[in-house]
Amino acid sequence: MARRRNPFPALVAIALVPAVALGGCWRFADERAPNAVSVPVSTHAPTTDGSTPVQVPTSLATPLLSVRRSPAVLSRDVNMAAFRTSAEAFLAHIDGTSCISMSIDGQPVASKNADVSLRPASNMKLVTAAVALDVLGPGFTYTTEVRGAAQNGVVTGDLYLVGGGDPLLSSSWWKGPSTKYPPFNVTPIEALAEHVKAAGITHITGSVVGDASRYDDEWYAPTWGKDVRFTEGGPISALLANDSREAVDTSSNDPVVGAAKVFTEALQAAGITVDGAPKKGVTPTSTPVAASVVSQALPAVIQEMLTTSDNNTAEMMLKEIGLAASGKGTRVAGVAALTATLTKWGVPLDGVTLVDGSGLSDENRLTCNVLLTVLQRHSPLDPIGRALPVAAKAGGTLADAFNGTPLAGRLLGKTGTLYNYNDGTGGKPAAKSLSGYLPLDGGGAIEFSMLLNGPQIAEQVVYRPIWDAFAKVLESYPSGPTAARLAPR
Repeated sequence: MARRRNPFPALVAIALVPAVALGGCWRFADERAPNAVSVPVSTHAPTTDGSTPVQVPTSLATPLLSVRRSPAVLSRDVNMAAFRTSAEAFLAHIDGTSCISMSIDGQPVASKNADVSLRPASNMKLVTAAVALDVLGPGFTYTTEVRGAAQNGVVTGDLYLVGGGDPLLSSSWWKGPSTKYPPFNVTPIEALAEHVKAAGITHITGSVVGDASRYDDEWYAPTWGKDVRFTEGGPISALLANDSREAVDTSSNDPVVGAAKVFTEALQAAGITVDGAPKKGVTPTSTPVAASVVSQALPAVIQEMLTTSDNNTAEMMLKEIGLAASGKGTRVAGVAALTATLTKWGVPLDGVTLVDGSGLSDENRLTCNVLLTVLQRHSPLDPIGRALPVAAKAGGTLADAFNGTPLAGRLLGKTGTLYNYNDGTGGKPAAKSLSGYLPLDGGGAIEFSMLLNGPQIAEQVVYRPIWDAFAKVLESYPSGPTAARLAPR
């Protein structure tokens, strides 16, 4: 039997032809570009009214039709072959229980198991954030209202605290469930109390009544394990203050009553008397608005959610998406809206199972291709890219990753972790995810999604060698001329 020839060398040679040609174009353009403008021009436009002359930019020496006029594209095409070779060598680190998919400015680079259905962990928040921007809009804000009728500064009866779904309604003392990743871009509950005071209210003869009727009363997704409830996410409510903490070391048995208690104390600190104990209920129809407080715009809330991987923010955002899409503030309605939006975008849903908005459920399934497609719809410069944790930067979930490497301060990525230990007795595989961007000098970005599933993959000793090898791949680009080097002169 004749030995089959290895086709790889021939394929590599074919792939190198366009790269060599493009490199030749670059060198030709580099050599042909004049060193200076041949005709002297004034750097100021003439004026007749005595005003300060307007600066006129000096003409570029590069000809209009030169390949230098698209430096990012040229750099990508010249460097693609070498980068693809480096990326394909890395694929050996990805086994059958994991996946990776990479592109540069939407152009495929390398992938493995890209359509395999896997646990995304908190990479699920990328989908939630992207759909929220589409359904709610970047100008969306949450509004928390206080309703009650006052006469001569006195509210006879109850004052209602109406939850608007704001996940970042916080007291000044609240630093989050994890001091490592404190919440930011918060909505101060003290400001709401001051607004009530500014409205002239000085005394409430009844109680502060918390109203969370905007959403349903499902505090926890049914598929969340007992080990993650409250400690990692929930309770989820349309009225939530301090992630359901009444004090630094005191949690609320009911998030709605807890928020009413926190607000009662804020009112008292502002000099307003409240006679009754906090409780929950539904605001009577036509009760007038006495005061309100508005959150920062949606991109700021998304930034807090992605940077700190805030599960409560993700789940409340999911219910708000459901409310906007169908009039139902439920997890189920939110998931339906995620699915419908992905379909509208043309994202293939084979292998996709959506259960919640945060990724806490072990039942969520995504593929690397789905996440890469979502990332390709955005960029490092838009609300998604700007919201991602930055490698080796404090305050985000990548603070302790890629320190001392060329990726420090550059790589933007959403992490994800599920500690589902497989102890050999039927335990579920763990998950460790990383998806995001590496912005490139001169414009553009490498987009990537890597979902690692497997026994104890969430442990640093297991996943970090894979991340480190991946970092070497990213660091290898570009191996040739950068976009800045190829830019018009």
